[in-house]
Amino acid sequence: MPSRKASAPATTAPSTTPGFVRVRGAREHNLKNVDVDIPRDALVVFSGVSGSGKSSLAFATIYAEAQRRYFESVAPYARRLIEQVGVPAVDSIDGLPPAVALQQQRGTPSTRSSVGSATSLSSLLRMLYSRAGHYPAKQPMLYAEDFSPNTPQGACPTCHGQGRVYEVTEASMVPDDSLTIRERAIAAWPPAWHGQNLRDILVTLGHDVDRPWRDLPKKTRDWILFTEEQPTVPVYAGFTPAETRAALRNKMEPSYQGTFMGARKYVLHTFATTQSPLMKRRVSRYMIASACPACEGKRLKQEALSVTFAGLDIGELSRLPLRELGGVLAAATSGEAPTMKGRHIDASARRTKDHAHAGSSDVRRTPNESEEKRIAAQRIAHDMLERITTLNELGLGYLSLDRTTPTLSSGELQRLRLATQIRSNLFGVIYVMDEPSAGLHPADGEALVSALQALKAAGNSLFVVEHDLGLMRKADWIVDVGPDAGELGGHVLYSGPPAGLANVASSHTAAHLFPSERPLRRPPRPASGWLELQGVVRNNLRGVDVAFPLGAMTAVTGISGSGKSSLVSQALVDLVSAALGDEAPSPEADDEPDADAIAREITHGRIVRGADRLRRLVRVDQKPIGRTPRSNLATYTGLFDHVRRLFAATPAARERRYDAGRFSFNVAKGRCETCEGEGFVSVELLFMPSVYAPCPTCHGARYNEATLKVKLRGRSISDVLRMTVDEASAFFSDDAALARPLALLQQIGLGYLRLGQPATELSGGEAQRIKLATELQRAQRGQTLYVLDEPTTGLHPADVDKLLAQLNHLVDAGNTVVLVEHEMRVVAACDWVIDVGPGAGDDGGRLVACGSPQEVARMDGSRTAPYLRAEL
Repeated sequence: MPSRKASAPATTAPSTTPGFVRVRGAREHNLKNVDVDIPRDALVVFSGVSGSGKSSLAFATIYAEAQRRYFESVAPYARRLIEQVGVPAVDSIDGLPPAVALQQQRGTPSTRSSVGSATSLSSLLRMLYSRAGHYPAKQPMLYAEDFSPNTPQGACPTCHGQGRVYEVTEASMVPDDSLTIRERAIAAWPPAWHGQNLRDILVTLGHDVDRPWRDLPKKTRDWILFTEEQPTVPVYAGFTPAETRAALRNKMEPSYQGTFMGARKYVLHTFATTQSPLMKRRVSRYMIASACPACEGKRLKQEALSVTFAGLDIGELSRLPLRELGGVLAAATSGEAPTMKGRHIDASARRTKDHAHAGSSDVRRTPNESEEKRIAAQRIAHDMLERITTLNELGLGYLSLDRTTPTLSSGELQRLRLATQIRSNLFGVIYVMDEPSAGLHPADGEALVSALQALKAAGNSLFVVEHDLGLMRKADWIVDVGPDAGELGGHVLYSGPPAGLANVASSHTAAHLFPSERPLRRPPRPASGWLELQGVVRNNLRGVDVAFPLGAMTAVTGISGSGKSSLVSQALVDLVSAALGDEAPSPEADDEPDADAIAREITHGRIVRGADRLRRLVRVDQKPIGRTPRSNLATYTGLFDHVRRLFAATPAARERRYDAGRFSFNVAKGRCETCEGEGFVSVELLFMPSVYAPCPTCHGARYNEATLKVKLRGRSISDVLRMTVDEASAFFSDDAALARPLALLQQIGLGYLRLGQPATELSGGEAQRIKLATELQRAQRGQTLYVLDEPTTGLHPADVDKLLAQLNHLVDAGNTVVLVEHEMRVVAACDWVIDVGPGAGDDGGRLVACGSPQEVARMDGSRTAPYLRAEL
C-alpha cells in the first residue's frame, strides 16, 4: 500500500461515529491519501481553489464509489448499456448511501430537447390534452403520443416536427451579383478544387462564366442554382473557355468526366449527409429558416393542434412562461373551467379509454362525460402545478416548456435537474452537486438555498462543490481542500462547521470567508469615450438604448433571464462586429449547427457613436478549447510549436535529421504506433467499465523510442508535456518566447495545469482563462473590446482576484472590458455597472440602473443594489 502523508482534517468525527461517510486513503488525481469523515443528513460544502482536489474527492471518489456499488447490483448484461464511471483510487469508504450527481454537463445538444422534456412536464401536458382537452365535433380521441412532435404520429408532416422549413434562395447563395461565376459569385458552392470543377463543367456546358451574374439570363441563373439534373460531361482542367470549345470540337481526350450539381442541391445534400461539422456550418449560412406555414412553428399535425385546453392549443400553452402556465393549471386543479386570453373551455367532453397501438383495429372512442374529463384535468394539472411551483421557486418561472435546452445556461440546466430531484421524493440519498450557484444572481441564490434545505429536510445529504461564500456561510459543514492547486493541493485542510475554518491559516477560503478588513476600492476610471447603442431588439430586449464607457471595465448585472446576456453576448457582439466589417463570432467550428443555429435571431439596433474608437472585438467564452484529448493547453496556446522547434534544434535531432514535426504526437513518424500518440489504450471488459491503461509500448509517453531519445537539457518531449505550467516556467525561464506566456498562465491562476492536459479534462472556467491568457500574449495596442460572459464561473475567490488583476491590465493598456457578472466582489471593482431587469423574461429586458458601483448601490428598484451595497 502506498505510504500515507499526513492529511487528517483539523476537525473530524471519530471513525466509529454513525451518520458519517468515512473516506480512507483517497488517492484519486492529486489527492494525497486523504482520510476524512463527512456527516450525512447535512449540507456539506467542498471548498478550495481551482484544481485543489475538491471535485476529485466529491465526484471522482465519493460519487464514483457509490455508482460502482450500485452497478454491482445491476444485471451484467444491463451494465453494458450504461455509461459507467471507473473504480476510484481509495482504500475504503464506509457509511456510503446511494448517490445522485447533478453536474454542469450539457449532454448532447438537440433542438428536440426542451425544458418540457427535461422536466417530464411535456409528457404530462400531452396526457392533459389527450384526456381532458376540448376536441372539435366528430374528431376521435388522440393518444398522448399524437401530441408529441418527436413521434411520427404527432409530427407536422410539412416540417417533420422541426417547426421550421428551410429555403435556399438566389439571394442567399449569390450575395454579390456583380461578380462573375469565375469570381465565385455562387458563394454557396464549395471552395477549392470542388468549386473549380463545377465552374469548369459550366464552361463545357457552354455557359459564360466571365459575365456578371446579374447580366445572365434568368433561365440560365435558375438552372445553375436550382436544377435537379446532374449531367456528366468532359472537363478540360486549366483550359480557357475558347480552348475548351476547341477541345470539344476536336474531341480531345478530357482531363476527366465531371458531374454537375446545382447550388441548392449541393447545399441541402451537404447539410443532410456530411460528417464534418465545419462543412455543415459552412453550408448552413446559405439556408434561410422560417416558421413552418403548416403548423406555424408549433411542430405538430393539425389534428393535434385542433384540440384545446383553456382555449389554447398545446403549442400555444407550451410557449407560456411557467409562471403563467401555473395560473392556468391552478384554475383546473380547483375544479373551475380554466380560461386564457378571454376564451373559455367548452364544457362538452368525451369518454376516454386507452387502446394499445398493437393490433390492426385501432378504435379510438371519444369521451362524452364532462365529469370524467374534469377529474382527469384536476389530477394531471395538480401534478404539473406542483412541479411548476418548484421551478418557479428556483427562479425559472420565465422559461417556457418549448424553450430548447441548447439555449439554456449550465446553471439553468442544473436547476432544472434539481427541481426534478426535489419532486422525486427520494429518501436517504447523497446529492453530489457541482456549483449549483453558477450563473445565479444573489437574489436567485436565496431560492436555491431554500430548495437545497428542502432536499435535506426530506432526509437526504447534500455534498456541494462550491465557491460561493454566501452558500458556504449557510452550510452545516465545510470540507476545505488545498492549500493550493495541482501537486500543491490534495490535502484536507479542514472538515467541520464553517466557523472553525477561521482558525486554519493555510486556507485560502478562510481568508475570504472571514476577511480581516474590507478591500481598498480605487475610484472608478473616467471613460475615454462612449459606445452608444440605440433601439436594441433581441430576445426580451425591446428597443433598448444603452451606452458603454470606453477605456473602462463595465459589469452588466441582473437576475437570471433578465436579458443581460442578450444585451452583451449577442446584441453588443453582433452590432460591433457589423461596425468593424466582420462576421459575428460564430459557435466553435466543432459545434454542429442545428435548427436554432440556422435560424439565429437577428439583432436589430444601431451604434450611434463610439464604433470608430474600436479596432478589434474579442469574445472570450467558456466553450471547450478542443473536443478530443489530442487538443491540450500547450497546443491551444501555441506553446507546443516553439517547444517542438527547440527539440528539433538540439544536436541529437539535427544529427538524426529530425524536424519539428517529428515531435508532434499527431504525426506518424514520431508518435508511438501502438496507441497512435494517445498515451493509453482502452481495455473493453464487456459488462464492467472499460479500463484505460497506459500504453504497453510507450507507457504513456505518447512517442516512439527513437523520438524519446532526443533530450533538451535532460528532458524528453514527453517529460515536457507532463510538466505543470509552474514547472515549465522554471525550466524555460531563459527562453523569452515561452517565459512570457507561461508567466501569464501562472498569473491568471493556471499554474497547476499540465502542458499536455487534455482539453476534455478542462472546466469551462479553465478554458475561458486559457483563452484570455492566449489573448494577453498579444502586443497590446489598445482600442480592443473584450466581451466576457460570467468569467468568474468555477473560480475560487482567490482565483477571482488573479482574474481581476489581468482584466485591469487590459483596461490600463487602453482597452475596454464588458462582462456579464453575478459575483458582487467583481461588480464592486468595476468602473461602471449596467443593471438589467427588473425581472426575468417578459418582466425584464429594460435598463434598471446605470452608473458607478456606488451610484447603482443606492438606486431603488434594482434587485442588484442591496447585494452590491453589502459588498461596498
